Amino acid sequence: MSISILDKINWLGHDSFRIDSSLTIYIDPFQIEPGPKADLILVTHEHHDHCSPDDIAKIQGSDTLIITEEKSAAKLGGNVKVMKPGETTSVSGINIETVPSYNTNKQFHPKENGWLGFILEIDGERIYHTGDADYIPEMEEIKTDIALLPVSGTYVMTADEAVKAALAIKPKIAIPMHYGAIVGSEEDALSFRKALEGKIEVVVMQKQ
Repeated sequence: MSISILDKINWLGHDSFRIDSSLTIYIDPFQIEPGPKADLILVTHEHHDHCSPDDIAKIQGSDTLIITEEKSAAKLGGNVKVMKPGETTSVSGINIETVPSYNTNKQFHPKENGWLGFILEIDGERIYHTGDADYIPEMEEIKTDIALLPVSGTYVMTADEAVKAALAIKPKIAIPMHYGAIVGSEEDALSFRKALEGKIEVVVMQKQ
């Protein structure tokens, strides 16, 4: 499957990604090495492995924009924009949609907290980062080329549940995440890929 934006996506471990497009974009930087300065940082929610001020400091410049929800914003400094699920904005030609991110069968990420998933549209291609979510009904309405889906269970959906989410979302490419740091292992990612063989292309990324 030819998706040009795929080559610009770097998995930094856990739920962390860097996208090297016209802007340098980080999502949920956690336990990262210092890297290129961020133009834009997206933070899904306030838990320490997603909203990490120490890691953000490694990549934050004077002009960096951070987009997040209210509780995370209270922990961060600089240019911070608060958004709620269901909103849209545009940063230097990159469209950003916020979508709900929550648990359905556990209490770590309640829906009422208003925590975030993000959909980025870059050069006409869409990337969906679920945040820490289970397979939620809203996913059935999401249109995306690439879906970044948690697979570890415990705090998020299991690999089996992520398979169901992927089949509902129908991305061109699915990339498993949320393993290898707090909970979960590469086996979860490989199980997810195997279950979707012949249905959806799955790219298991190597940590950068």
